[in-house]
Amino acid sequence: MKQISTSTLVQKSPVHPPPATATVAGILRPPLTTVGQHDHVAAAAYLMKHAGTTALIVADAQTGQPTGIITETEITHAIADGKDTNDIWVDTVMTTRPAITTTTSISDAAKIMTARHLRHLPVTDDTGILGIVDITDVCQALIPPDKDAPAPGRRPGPSSTAVTRPVPAVMQPAR
Repeated sequence: MKQISTSTLVQKSPVHPPPATATVAGILRPPLTTVGQHDHVAAAAYLMKHAGTTALIVADAQTGQPTGIITETEITHAIADGKDTNDIWVDTVMTTRPAITTTTSISDAAKIMTARHLRHLPVTDDTGILGIVDITDVCQALIPPDKDAPAPGRRPGPSSTAVTRPVPAVMQPAR
């Protein structure tokens, strides 16, 4: 099995939220990792771990078009159901046909994600898979930036305006 490297593009929040007609082309994340629909679920889990991702696009070997998506959630459910991940194929647990195109509006992507309970959507065109958008990308694009909020991807630190609260006695270590 060949290790596939992926990278995550960090996108800066726009000063103003995108117009309602903004498309997913502006928040698309390439490159991505794919898995075949006739690969074992264990192979998909291995690829996820080594690619540092929580979802893989399931691609048709002949056309290169996505046939579905497999996430850590589907793998977890298969294990919880007592299935051996070395004995089941990706296409038995994947979510089928979730792809959108680059002309899909960000708002429509959010509606699809909400209706189908998806956190990731593959983006395609006539040539095949272009990338993926995830729920974080969509939310960041739709929510107007808060001028007092920390920069995306940063957690409040000691120099931030975070409020410090005492730890409840139940959570404090015994002395």
